Amino acid sequence: MALPPFQIALEEHREAVSRFLTASIGRQEAEDVLQETLIAALRGYPRLRHGSNLRAWFLTIARNKALDSHRARARRPVPVPDPDAQAVDPPAVEGADEELWSAVRALPPKQRAAVVLRFVNDLSHREIARVLDSSEAAARQNLREGLSKLREEWA
Repeated sequence: MALPPFQIALEEHREAVSRFLTASIGRQEAEDVLQETLIAALRGYPRLRHGSNLRAWFLTIARNKALDSHRARARRPVPVPDPDAQAVDPPAVEGADEELWSAVRALPPKQRAAVVLRFVNDLSHREIARVLDSSEAAARQNLREGLSKLREEWA
């Protein structure tokens, strides 16, 4: 089966990639990382084998770019407030959804990816394993541990 033109493949999978990135790294960085993902996909598309699972391929690139973003964020300098400035309370978080997604983003990378791929992108364990480049048993384990940590935090 021949690969479709890149634009058609992109239109078919862009929403799933965008949802994955938003859930993985947050709305603020998701658009930039989505652009990096699409550029990397465009560069690699001509080398892709015919009959490949395009959804898993796009999501694998997105996962790698999300990990790069997390690593880059860890290397950025942390701004230190002026000691003379008065402390201001952070704005209230609206609803449990934002708290839940903050907890998901706090999970270790493979657990976070497994939870997002399962519940945002509705992937099977086999597809999650393919995206995470692991065995199906490891994908199940990452999902189980991630859900266990979320349940502990929400209990």
